[in-house]
This record gives sequence, structure tokens and C-alpha cells, in this order.
Amino acid sequence: MKVSKLAANLIGSEIVKIGNEVNDLKAKGAEIANLTIGDLNSNIYPIPALLKEEIQKAYQNNLTNYPPANGLLSLRKEVSKDLKTRWNLDYSPNDILITAGSRPLIYAVYKTIVDEGDKIVYPTPSWNNNHYAYLTSANAVEVKTKPETNFLPTADDLRPHLDGAVLLALCSPLNPTGTMFTREQLSEICELVIAENKKRGADEKPLYLMYDQIYSNLTFGAEHVDPVSLFPEMKEYTVYIDGISKCLAATGVRVGWGFGPAHIIDKMKALLTHVGAWAPKPEQEATAKFYENPENVNVFVEDFKGKLEESLKVLHGGVQDLKVKGLSVDSIEPMGALYLTIKLDYIGKTKPDGAVIENSSDLVFYLINEAGVALVPFSAFGEDKSEPWFRASVGGLAVDEIKVMLPKLENALNNLK
Repeated sequence: MKVSKLAANLIGSEIVKIGNEVNDLKAKGAEIANLTIGDLNSNIYPIPALLKEEIQKAYQNNLTNYPPANGLLSLRKEVSKDLKTRWNLDYSPNDILITAGSRPLIYAVYKTIVDEGDKIVYPTPSWNNNHYAYLTSANAVEVKTKPETNFLPTADDLRPHLDGAVLLALCSPLNPTGTMFTREQLSEICELVIAENKKRGADEKPLYLMYDQIYSNLTFGAEHVDPVSLFPEMKEYTVYIDGISKCLAATGVRVGWGFGPAHIIDKMKALLTHVGAWAPKPEQEATAKFYENPENVNVFVEDFKGKLEESLKVLHGGVQDLKVKGLSVDSIEPMGALYLTIKLDYIGKTKPDGAVIENSSDLVFYLINEAGVALVPFSAFGEDKSEPWFRASVGGLAVDEIKVMLPKLENALNNLK
């Protein structure tokens, strides 16, 4: 049966495919260390107790009708205060849009800025930009990054591609790598954006920057930097993506916020009124109450990210131990978020049954079946399947589970010849 061209050519998520395999095996009794999901095991990492109480209270008080299209004013006021105290960013409540997590915001940024055939630029690996580019019929320019720069684009990488582009999509701390821009790296990129916009006429669309900082509170010693703090003139061109999904372990609570130039935020708000992508009213009310006291956020985040950092250090240390033992593996020291970047250089090797590991997906499914270890290949983030790099998310496992997993990974890799 015929469907739209867009639906017919839409590519399904490779992460979902891997997740389905993991779930099928678990249903059959297999023990799988699931490092695939950019999510959190809520039994290991529950949301803040006060946030939970406020959500329950809001439902008891029957706050179950529609929220305002741009979000509760009480929440937008608290977000505005938090941006000022935490990052010294000046955005009024009217410059802020609340949605059900960050995905509707990213979609709305694309749909608000990008016309069919417009040039957009984003690095690979990066999360889902290829799919949003497809949904907006954009002319996507993918800029391949290198492990030497922690898989983050440099100004030199981007410079040849920004002429005529209308959107540059960046994320820090980065999903999938857990790495971050330095002040110098981001400053040089902002200077490119400013210079490009100075070349444009009044009748030309500017080059906008979408800056996804959903993991900004989950950093390990490194400094989170953002465009407008570095260059106030970037405020005219930058749309931020943020929210509680990651920093409060609240992926399923679905409260995100975007902020940026009023003329962009207003159009995003109008677009999303037709989608109905607002966060539930009780969750908005509870988040506003939770943010009334900044220490609520600070105390939870410090404890939570300390646990994540411990898990990431154990996993990183374990991979480095395998490297010392002579296995063809490596990992990049985690700087933020939930993720460790792991290199497993086993493409082209032969499995015990004689079959060849032809690409990164083959290796993923081999490790699921032979080691009970599930990873996501960078091919899920726009890279080629010949690349031996993988994302490991520690959000779903306890530290002890990571320690138990490492010998199984070692044994499975040693069985490849």
C-alpha cells in the first residue's frame, strides 16, 4: 500500500533495532549489560524525592487540563532565574518555550529555520541531526570529526561549509561521545558564525546556531561553555536546547525548554500548538516548585553526576586495562553526560563459527550474543559502518554490573581471530 514519500524513505533507528534484540534475549532469560540507551535505570537513579512529591501533589490538586502553549509562566520564570544564576544568561520568561522534553524543540528549530533545500551543517557523530535534516528536506552537510579532537568539530573543520548555510547544529557535552568543547574551540566557531552573518544582506536568512546543552550540568571537572556567554552578539543567532531530562534523571518526566531570539521562539511556539508537544501540566508545576530553591537542583546534581562519573571511570579504566593486555581497544576519557566513547578495532576479524565481522553492526550483535554486552555503533550517529567506534551509556547499569561485564567483553574479543 502506498504511503507518503517522506514515510516511505524514513530510516528507522539503529538504536531501536539493537534495543529490540536486547529485549528479545532478556525475555528468554539472557543477562545483557545494556549500554545502549541514553536513559537511566530509575531504580538506580530515581528522580529527586521532592520533585516526585510535587508531581503527585499537582495531580492531587487536579492540574490536569491544558497548560499554556509556551509553558506555565511560573516555570518559565524559574527557568529564567536559573539561566541567570547558573550561566549568567539573560532571557526573559517570554524568550523561553517549554515542551515535552527536548525532541519537539529540536524539531521545531529545524522547521522554523529550514526551508526545503536549505543548507544545514552538523558534525558526525551526532544525535539524530540526519533524521531532522531528512524531515525538513534540508541540504545536509555532514562534517566528519576525528578522535584527536574528541569527535568535536573545529573551526577549521566547519569553515569551508558555512557559506550560505542557515543552521549549524552543535551539542556539548556531546551525545554520543561524552566529550565537550573547550572555551577556545567554541570561541573560534562563534567567531565564524559572527563573521558569516556580517556578510549577509538584510534580505538573506542568517546562519543560526542550535546549541544543545541538555547535559550541561553533568560535567566532570571540565567547564561547560556556551555561545552567548562567550560572545553577547551570538544572542541574535543562537537557539538553546535544555531541560531536566538528564540533569534530574527525569527522562520520562518530559520537561524540556528552549530559549533564544524572540522571533524564533514565537514561531516555534506557534508551530508546536499544532503538534501538541507541551509538557504535562502537573510535571511543569512540580518542576517550577523544585526550581524555586536552586539548592534543590545543586544538591541533587552533585550527587547524581558523582555516581555517573564513578561508573564512567570504572568502564574507562576497564577498557584501558584491556588495552594494556594487548586487545585492540581504546576509550576517550569522559568529560560529561552519560557516555564513554570506545574503540573496538575488530572489524574484519573472524568469529568462532567462521563468519566474518564485516561492519560495526556485526560486531554489536556478536557482542550481544557472545558477551551479553550491548553497545551502539557510531553508525547510528551518522558515521560509516566501517568505523570501529561505539557509544557506551552507563545510565542503565550499577557499578558492580559494569565490573562483571568487563571480563565477558574481554573473553568475547579474544575469541575473534
